[in-house]
Amino acid sequence: MRKPADRSNQKRRTRKDLLEAAARLMRQGKRPTLDEVAEEALISRAAAYRYFPGTDALMLEAAIDVEVPTAETLFGGDCSTDPVVRLKKADAALAAMIADNEPQLRMMLIQALERSLKADSDLPRRQNRRTPLIEAALAPARGEFKPAALEQLVEALGLVLGTDSIIAAKDVLQLSDGEAAKLRLWMIEALVAAARRY
Repeated sequence: MRKPADRSNQKRRTRKDLLEAAARLMRQGKRPTLDEVAEEALISRAAAYRYFPGTDALMLEAAIDVEVPTAETLFGGDCSTDPVVRLKKADAALAAMIADNEPQLRMMLIQALERSLKADSDLPRRQNRRTPLIEAALAPARGEFKPAALEQLVEALGLVLGTDSIIAAKDVLQLSDGEAAKLRLWMIEALVAAARRY
């Protein structure tokens, strides 16, 4: 049975608040403890430990959080309206961030997989950083798609852009970075075209 949306949204916000608090403290040159991050985020110490098993796990993910471009920095001042052009821009920015942080991202994935084995936890296992970029990329062209098609396009693109796709292309398909980038572009174009026909 699914939890009410407002409760799961609250859990995602709490997790995001912890990451943002850790990032703020890191930008001040600090290596904070989980207790200090909880205090900065105005979240109880016990709640912080429910979301992250320790300082190392939190700091690892907070460091990645700092590196991921925001929709504002990526698309601020960008006048293009072509969704494929804008999605290519988001993909390129994410791919560059992943290339610069691959070992840390692999460690983060390991931790998320370990948390997923704990069946009793209904807490978010990972932060969703790609959907805001995808939604911002598609924003100028929203009127081109039916609402259901747009929603499905955003979700499908979430499987194409990001760490999981790049690691699968490298580890499973054994593609070079260039080959993987071409494949992602092909998938982006195909998904946008399919959503327009929906």
